[in-house]
Amino acid sequence: QVQLVESGGGVVQAGGSLRLSCAASGRTFNSYIMAWFRQAPGKEREFVAVTAWSGGSTSYGESVKGRFTISRDNAKNTVTLQMNSLKPEDTAVYYCATGYKGGSYDYPRMYDYWGQGTQVTVSS
Repeated sequence: QVQLVESGGGVVQAGGSLRLSCAASGRTFNSYIMAWFRQAPGKEREFVAVTAWSGGSTSYGESVKGRFTISRDNAKNTVTLQMNSLKPEDTAVYYCATGYKGGSYDYPRMYDYWGQGTQVTVSS
């Protein structure tokens, strides 16, 4: 089992920044790939970013490219999502995920473990 705890959400004005963190504990050897997804009310869960635990390989969803940066601290088993130039359409609950099972890394069903989510609200 892997436990994931997100933090750092809040309310910010458009154009502002927020930094989300995800702390992993438990069987972290499963945490090779860490990802962030988000879900707005009435919408499907959307891929935001993913990083391999080693090697620094990253990938981003089209809507956040150039504005969001995913990074990790292996010593602390923590993954961070730096969000800049936030837009009202970024408003959602943001989830950390791991336990990647293979296949498309941007598909939520490919992950076994999820955090409880943290709310991000961007006001216009």
